[in-house]
Amino acid sequence: MEAARPPSTAGRFVVVGGGIAGVTCAEQLAIQFPSEDILLITAHPVIKAVTNFKQVSKVLEEFDVEEQPKTMLENRFPNVKVIQSEVKQLKSKEHCILTGDGSQHVYEKLCLCAGAKPKLICEGNPYVLGIRDTDSAQEFQKQLTKAKRIMIIGNGGIALELVYEIEGCEVIWAIKDKAIGNTFFDAGAAEFLTSKLIAEKPEARMAHKRTRYTTEGRKKEAQTKSGAGNLGSALGPDWHEGLNLKGTKEFSHKVHIETMCEVKKIYLQEEFRISKKKSLPFPRDRCNQSVTTDKAWPVYVELTNEKTYGCDFIVSATGVTPNTEPFLCGNNFDLGEDGGLKVDAQMHTSVSDVYAAGDICTASWPPSPFWQQMRLWTQARQMGWYAAKCMAAASLGESIDLDFSFELFAHVTKFFNYKVVLLGKYNAQGLGSDHELMLRCTKGQEYVKVVMQNGQMMGAVLIGETDLEETFEHLILNQTDLSSYGDLLDPNIDLEDYFD
Repeated sequence: MEAARPPSTAGRFVVVGGGIAGVTCAEQLAIQFPSEDILLITAHPVIKAVTNFKQVSKVLEEFDVEEQPKTMLENRFPNVKVIQSEVKQLKSKEHCILTGDGSQHVYEKLCLCAGAKPKLICEGNPYVLGIRDTDSAQEFQKQLTKAKRIMIIGNGGIALELVYEIEGCEVIWAIKDKAIGNTFFDAGAAEFLTSKLIAEKPEARMAHKRTRYTTEGRKKEAQTKSGAGNLGSALGPDWHEGLNLKGTKEFSHKVHIETMCEVKKIYLQEEFRISKKKSLPFPRDRCNQSVTTDKAWPVYVELTNEKTYGCDFIVSATGVTPNTEPFLCGNNFDLGEDGGLKVDAQMHTSVSDVYAAGDICTASWPPSPFWQQMRLWTQARQMGWYAAKCMAAASLGESIDLDFSFELFAHVTKFFNYKVVLLGKYNAQGLGSDHELMLRCTKGQEYVKVVMQNGQMMGAVLIGETDLEETFEHLILNQTDLSSYGDLLDPNIDLEDYFD
C-alpha cells in the first residue's frame, strides 16, 4: 500500500512570511479578492499584526506591532489560510513551493516576505546573542538576570534601545563610528541623546503597549518541527516594554562607550588564560569606584583599538542580512549589493510571477530624490501593502503607478523616550558636500536639524515634541525656495503659520 502523500494546495496568491510585510500583503489581497483563498506560509506559530494605525501626516505613519496567534488573522479574513511550516524549496518554473512538512503549494502569483536575519559577529558561540526577534529578546532577558557586565556591539536602533533600557548591569558599548546611532543621527543628535544616558532615569515606567502572546507549549513543538534557531520576525518599535531588563546590580546606569572600533577577537575563559593577555576593569566613574572586581569572565572581547574587556555575554546588534537562502537554489534571482532580492517599481523580482517586499528585498527602481530604503517597520508595511496592489493589478491586467509613500522617506520612532522623526535625506545621504545644515537645540527638550541644498529643504531630524513634522514634510515635497527666509529655525518665527 502506498504511503499517504501530504496534501497539495493551490492558491491564486501565496505569501511567504508572517512578519509585517507578509501579513500586510496577505490582508490586502484578502480584501481585494474576497472569494479567493490567500495562502500565508510562515515558520512561526505567531504572526505580526499592525495595530493602532495612525496616519500622522501625508507620509508619516505611526502604529504598534502586535504578536497574534494565526487564528486571529484567519478570523478577521476568512479567506486567508495560514500554513505553519518553513519553506524547503521554491520551484519557480513549476510555480510551486515545497514546505518542510512535505506538502506542495501551487501559486499563480507569489510574494516573498521572509524578512532578514541578524548578522552575528561570530556563529556558534554560546556567549554571543543576536537580537532580532521576540524569542531572542526573551532569551536575552533570562541571561541578563544573572549578568554583571555585558558588551553590546553595534550602532543601530536595537543597540540604542538596549543601552538605554538596561539597568543594574555594566554595559560596554563598542561602536565602529565616532558617535552613537550613526544609522539615524549625526554627532550633534548623538550628543543630545548621550546626555540623557548619563542622567538618572525617572522611575515611572510607561504601561506596556503590546499584548504578547507567548506560545511556550506550541513554540517548543514548533521548534522541534522546524529546527531550533529558526528566524523569528523582527522586533517592534517598543519591543523592550514589559521585558524586565534588569541585571544583578543595585545601581542604575553604567555605560561606557568605546568608539571607532570593532571586534578583533573573542576568547572563551580558558583560551584567554592561555593567551596571557590582560583585560581592563570597567572604567571608573566620577566617584572613583569601579563596581565589579575584575574576576574571571566567561568570555573576553579584544577590540581593534587594542582594549580587551571581560563580560558575561556579548550582544551582537550589527544589523541584518536579507533571508533569501531558501529561495535561491535553482532560481535565477537578481540580487542587490546587500544580498536582497532586487525588485522593480512594481515590487516584481527578476523571476516571473514572483514579488518580494520588506527586509528580504532591495528596491532597484530609480528612487525619488528624498527617499531611500531602510529595513524598518514602516517600509515593511508600505511595501507589503503596495506589493499586494501590484499583484492584484498584474493579475487583472491593469497598470499601477509607484505608491506615494516612496516619494519621501519618513519614519517616526522613540529613542531614549524622545519622539524622533526622520524625513527625507535626514543625514544628507548622497548629497555630496554642497549642502548646509541648520540646527536648533534646547538641552533635554528638543533637537532640530534641517538639511538644505540650493535654498531648498532636503531632509530633517526632529527629536522631542517639536510639532514641525507636517510643515517640514510639506516644504521638502514642494521644494519651496527658502533662501529669502534667513534662519528658518529662529524660535521667534512660527513656521506653521508661515507655510500653511
